[in-house]
Amino acid sequence: MASNALHGKTALVTGGTSGIGLAVVRRFVDEGAHVVVTGRRQAALDAVTNEFGDRVTAVRADASSPDDVTALYEVIAARGAGLDVVHANAGVGELGSLTEVTAVDVEKTFSTNVLGTTLTVQGALPLLSDGASIVVTGSTSASGTERGFGVYGASKAAVAAMTRTWAAELAPRGIRINTVVPGPTETPGLKGLAPDDSDALVEQIASSLPFGRLLRSEEVAAAVLFLASSESSGMTGSELLVDGGSTIA
Repeated sequence: MASNALHGKTALVTGGTSGIGLAVVRRFVDEGAHVVVTGRRQAALDAVTNEFGDRVTAVRADASSPDDVTALYEVIAARGAGLDVVHANAGVGELGSLTEVTAVDVEKTFSTNVLGTTLTVQGALPLLSDGASIVVTGSTSASGTERGFGVYGASKAAVAAMTRTWAAELAPRGIRINTVVPGPTETPGLKGLAPDDSDALVEQIASSLPFGRLLRSEEVAAAVLFLASSESSGMTGSELLVDGGSTIA
């Protein structure tokens, strides 16, 4: 049930056209925010605009591109409403063991997950209102040992380390930054790790979890809303686990 927790606020969700990002966009809109949504595929952005109309502003942008990020914040600045919430969610992952992973895999993953998050947060600073909230999407893979997730997990561990430091740096402005840490979530991104046998991958992961299922994107979005709203006003530099019990499995 919506509570208007973000009524009258402006929010940015990067990577907001599918999976967790899209679920967050839906929740933020329901809670009264105008949401700026980014993605790399124009067709997906058009679908978001068709669903939400003038409650969103869709901007085609690659989080790892400095030029794209600069253009994104020019669009937001032109609206004249500043920014109250940023959800730095854009991310990619490549599944590959130590013997399989390539230099391209490492560069692509770190470029989007680490550089992209840095550019997103850094670029938002001039537009953020005092007391604003930033939420970064992390992953249980940052501290996990799942085979094939080494590069992805390393990129998310880097993001977690940066977020803790940024929390201290942003505190004088009253800006909070926290990390939501999802466990295995049923998203197109996860299924894309094994496109030839995604059903088997989902079944394998789900069978190892206490609930016997993957998380739903909406469950993660509820936690993002909590971190974005004043309900979490006493939190910064924190990591909020939404993992379906995967850390106790």
